[in-house]
This record gives sequence, C-alpha cells and structure tokens, in this order.
Amino acid sequence: MTALFAGVVPVFILIALGYVLRKSDFLPDATWRPIEKLSINLLYPGFLVPAIWNADISGGGASAAGAAAVSSVAIIAAATLLVRPLLKLDGPAYTSVFQGVIRWNSFVFLPVIQAVYGPDGLALAAVVIAAMIPVTNILCVIVLEHWGADRRDISPWSLAQAILSNPILLACLIGLALNLAHVPRIPGISQTLELLGGAALPLGLIVAGAGLSFAEVARRRVTITGVSFVKLVITPILMWGLCRLYGGDETAQGIALLCGAAPGAAASYILARQMGGDAPLMAGIVALTTVGSALGIPLLLALFHLA
Repeated sequence: MTALFAGVVPVFILIALGYVLRKSDFLPDATWRPIEKLSINLLYPGFLVPAIWNADISGGGASAAGAAAVSSVAIIAAATLLVRPLLKLDGPAYTSVFQGVIRWNSFVFLPVIQAVYGPDGLALAAVVIAAMIPVTNILCVIVLEHWGADRRDISPWSLAQAILSNPILLACLIGLALNLAHVPRIPGISQTLELLGGAALPLGLIVAGAGLSFAEVARRRVTITGVSFVKLVITPILMWGLCRLYGGDETAQGIALLCGAAPGAAASYILARQMGGDAPLMAGIVALTTVGSALGIPLLLALFHLA
C-alpha cells in the first residue's frame, strides 16, 4: 500500500497544482487552451508511441481488458438509455449524464497505469484506449444529436473523421503497429519522442487540474453524485468482473479496474458546449469524479488486491 500511494498520490498533487495555478491567475486564462492543445496533439503522442512500441504485449491480457472495457460501456450506455424516461432531466442535462457515466480521462488514467504497472501496463492500456475511443465517441455524439439543444445531422463520414483525427487514438494505433511489426528503435526518432513524452504526463495532469470547475457541484449535487457513483463504483467493478470472466490475468484485471475508476473526461465538457449539451453540469461531473477518483483508485486496487 505504501508503494501504491507513493505512485498514485503525485498524480493528484499535480492535478491540484493545476487547479491552484488556474484559480490564482498565475497564468492568464487565454494561456491554458494552447497548453492543452500542445499536450493533446504533441506531447501525449510523443509519450504513447515509444511506450507502446517498446513494451511487451505478447500476453493475452490486452484483448481481455479491451473487451471488458467495451462491454462495460455498452452495458452502462444501454442501462442509461433505458432509465431515460425515469430521470427528471431535460435533454441537454441528460446528454451530460450520459457522457459522465461512459467517458473517462486518459490524462489521469495513463499516469496512474504507469505508476502502478510500468511500461508493459501502458501497452495494455493503449489497447483499451484504442478500443474505447471510437465506441464512446460514437455513442456520445448520437445521444447529443438526439437530445442536445443544438440538434444537427452528423454524417457517418464526419463522425469517422472526428474519431480518426483523435491524436491519442492515432498515437496508440501507431505504437501498436510498430510493436506488432517488431520495428527496432530508430536512432534520433526514438530519443526525440521520449524527450517529448517526458513532458507529457506532468503537463497533462496540470492541464487537467486547470480545467476543473466546482461551481455546479453544490447546486446539482444529487445528479452529479449519482453519476459519480456509477462512474467510480459500479463501472470499475463491472470492468474488473468482465475482464476476469474473459480470462484476463491480474495485470489486465487491474487495468480494467483503473479504466473504470478514471474520472470523467475534460473533452466531455468541450463536446457538450459544441453540441448543445449541459456544459456547466458536465464540468461539475468532471470535477467531482476527479476528486472521487483520487480516493477511489487506491482503495479499489487495495480491495481487489491488484497492486
């Protein structure tokens, strides 16, 4: 447990640092958007490509963890759609609830995986990411198109373009392709990527913290607490159980558990704002799930004896 906390606690300290820097106006508000763009489009791919490229993914755990993650998202999405008539929410608020229970923050997920499971764990996590991004994006866009305030027609081609232009997904796919093709390290290129990647995790966590907003948490505490319970308690246990059922080893089970326990994604807020969702509610969900995951991740790993 001491080693676990030593690895996980710095992740959330950096998130807290980002929040403090934003609230203290240490940097102007206009500065944070370019930093976030740099992190997502350059630094995180620079981290992911070599990490996956050089990792050992010869075991069968990756497929079990990926299948468990996708199955869990499908089950929770279906359940959330079924209870829609029972929820006293308008359409835009419902879209934020839907995003809140199925989307997750890779800025937090990946550093925790690295702290707990090291480079080989990152490779398995990349398989999960590559499987999850298309599924969660398609489902959320469909729900926003149907219930959002700014209803619009989304063509299959434009949806495919949006998914395939996701730099995190592309980095995972490139790293996996290089790994499976047994491409050796390329002098100069590999070192450059590793230098970029060295800045990715700390800066990504600071950016995640800077984006947190707690303004809606007190005002809509019942809705946000309910979403957080599904996201941080039900989802990780479901993913862990399915991964175990699918034959995943202990590492794969731990990665599935952590995938489920990761907080809501900051990208959910951006999508809600762009497509007529309830952006303030989405911001509150991201904020509370981030705080909750700081407590829940070490507890879940300890309870399930996966670290």
